[in-house]
Amino acid sequence: MTASNKSTDRLSTMDFEDLSGYQICHVTDKKGSILREKRVTLGLTQAQVAEKAKVALPQYQKFETDTRNIMTCSFQIACRIIEALGMNISDFYHGEYHIGEEVFCDSEGIKYVKTGKLISEDVT
Repeated sequence: MTASNKSTDRLSTMDFEDLSGYQICHVTDKKGSILREKRVTLGLTQAQVAEKAKVALPQYQKFETDTRNIMTCSFQIACRIIEALGMNISDFYHGEYHIGEEVFCDSEGIKYVKTGKLISEDVT
């Protein structure tokens, strides 16, 4: 049996529970992950957030991917991005935002309740 067959066999014998009504939580200390999840659950593209925050798209993308740390950029830019995502600036800086949005399961997989999108897909 090959390694790929072993993992397929394990998946076919695993029990999957309905996660509807639960929140999915990604444990991370990366602020960019919070930005991405908030953006996706709002149904916004990166370009829409960048435009709303009045920053260049590549600059916003760096914050979302943690290439650049939003906690060390200018306070003015950080505030515009955080507000563009409808978050409270003080709460964001004090770590009050956590990754985790309510999800449900259907035949396609695990999806966000707010948008109906799979947790693995991005907004296009």
